[in-house]
Amino acid sequence: MNRLTYRDATPEDLGFIVRLIVDDSVVATDDRPDEPQHPRYLAAFEAIAADPNQRLIIAELDGQPVGTQQLTFIPGIARFGERRCLIEAVHIAPEHRNRGFGGEMINWAIAEARANDCGLVQLTSNKQRLDAHRFYERLGFKKSHEGFKLAL
Repeated sequence: MNRLTYRDATPEDLGFIVRLIVDDSVVATDDRPDEPQHPRYLAAFEAIAADPNQRLIIAELDGQPVGTQQLTFIPGIARFGERRCLIEAVHIAPEHRNRGFGGEMINWAIAEARANDCGLVQLTSNKQRLDAHRFYERLGFKKSHEGFKLAL
């Protein structure tokens, strides 16, 4: 039973989103939750909103935001031109954790991927987030690759 509803984020949601990112981060960030309308956040939001292969989602419970995630639909050549869905920036407000909402959000994202003709869903999770790794494995995800990042 889905208890959550989903909608595309609006600029007014940036305060909620940035606060979740900062509160949930396992590494120090330069993010400014006190400035959610900062021009850089607004520019990023506009770029996401303008791209038909991007969705910044707000999950709501009884009309109140409880979580967020970003979906990126990636066309590719591999696997006979299969599209993939990248799930990023999955966050749930602390007071709503451990209530099954994370599973609902990921299952909703998987359904969206199928509806967008994706044959694969992928995501990354910080190596320090062992509880998150177990969560994703319970949902059927497999550890298949080692990730690399290069800060620029």
